[in-house]
Amino acid sequence: MKVALIGASGFVGSHLLKELLSRNYHVIAIVRSADKVKEKSDKLKVVEADIFDTNKLAEILKGCDVVVSAYNPGWTNPNIAEDTLKGYKSILAAAKKAGIKRIQIVGGAGSLYVEKGKTLIDAGLIPNDILPGVKALAKVLKEQLIPEKEIDWVFFSPAGSFEKGKRTGKYRLGLDDLITDKEGNSNISVEDYAKAMVDELDKPKHHHQRFTIGY
Repeated sequence: MKVALIGASGFVGSHLLKELLSRNYHVIAIVRSADKVKEKSDKLKVVEADIFDTNKLAEILKGCDVVVSAYNPGWTNPNIAEDTLKGYKSILAAAKKAGIKRIQIVGGAGSLYVEKGKTLIDAGLIPNDILPGVKALAKVLKEQLIPEKEIDWVFFSPAGSFEKGKRTGKYRLGLDDLITDKEGNSNISVEDYAKAMVDELDKPKHHHQRFTIGY
């Protein structure tokens, strides 16, 4: 299978790239700066691209079986909300133009429910410095993905705490509710998240929906 990985040099994207290559996927890594990609493989092609250039992106995506997007315009970007919405609009349009039938998106935890009718965002549990980006990803899910019928999409939300750790292979998956442990903590390592994302590529179990992960 040939996978287009958008944002392959970022925190999540770099771990997804490592996981994909370790499982013998052919990967086109789409990044802003090629020199930030540290992985080396004969199954890897690194391409620099402007995500907002829909036509060029569509050309790059042609021939791929699936798109995995870890696109993030940068947490310190003052225009993160606007760029997130604009970026995903372009990614979806490019995927359609390229004939891609499946896209798996690195989602956010902010739109997960902590109780009936109340999300993490609603509960005021998101730090103010990242709130605009988190709200924008929630908007991508609600306004761009949920109405989308042409592409088989998934939006994979991590746990509340999402950090570097170990690839344990021991975790739980869910749909729209935040997964917590017995103490009420919500955690996942980026390594286990990457494993679960690639497992979903191997054997898709979710279609036109969000799913989530946690210990």
